[in-house]
Amino acid sequence: MSLSAHLIDAARRLAEALDLPPREARLEAQILFSHGLGVNRAWLIGHDRDALTPEQIARVERLLERRLAGEPVAYLLGEREFYGRPFQVTPDVLIPRPDTELLVELALEHLPPGAPLNVLDIGAGSGAITISLALERPACRVTAVDVSAAALDVARRNAETLRADVEFLVSDGFTALPSRRFHLIASNPPYIAAADPHLRQGDLRFEPSQALASGADGLDLIRRLATDAPNHLEPGGWLLLEHGWNQAEAVRGLLQTAGFRAVFSARDLAGHERVTGGIAPIGARAGVAEA
Repeated sequence: MSLSAHLIDAARRLAEALDLPPREARLEAQILFSHGLGVNRAWLIGHDRDALTPEQIARVERLLERRLAGEPVAYLLGEREFYGRPFQVTPDVLIPRPDTELLVELALEHLPPGAPLNVLDIGAGSGAITISLALERPACRVTAVDVSAAALDVARRNAETLRADVEFLVSDGFTALPSRRFHLIASNPPYIAAADPHLRQGDLRFEPSQALASGADGLDLIRRLATDAPNHLEPGGWLLLEHGWNQAEAVRGLLQTAGFRAVFSARDLAGHERVTGGIAPIGARAGVAEA
């Protein structure tokens, strides 16, 4: 049985088990074979008539079985690209998604190149947002917090690999930052309703639940951030929040109620309002930013 025949069979199995379109199933088969064989996709094309050894078949089959059970490809490969860079991912962190690149782009718009501003990422996960901002704006002092020490271990490894200068702290929101203030706070918090059936479907079944769900309507942590962030923002500082495709109106209301100004929502490539932000309220509790 040739490599090509193995690929065709694997794509068929993936399409049937995971209800994938044929093109996506073929791509996943190629990705898994490339990873299992330790070759690139061009090699697969050039050797499509080759026979595989029993050892090679066994390596690929182990990956296929895990994917057929629904395990995300990113966890099988151990990495996912985000903002043009490879990030290590494990089941301790969410898989970075293209939608979140909008949050990075909006943050960069409010961080002038060369300006030594203080930036905070709440819910760092793999460090994709934090590290992207640190590398794009090296003059900034970037801090990242997460309630999960295991997640921060992954983020630290990514920062070391990508040579990003980031301060990582285990913290539930602002608890480890009682007197710190920032020019910009960005967050991709959990925002799925706890009873949402999607949590039991697809990739979400394998991702950390505490990084996905937040209360009955998914907005518990966003409410906390809207209330607490003014005490940790410099005058004129920005809060930027990623949220669900149908939550923009609710999030705008939370920011407006908390006194944020110039509240807006930005659309992702699919046309959904995906990120909402605003400027710190006037007259927020006085504080002194740490150097």
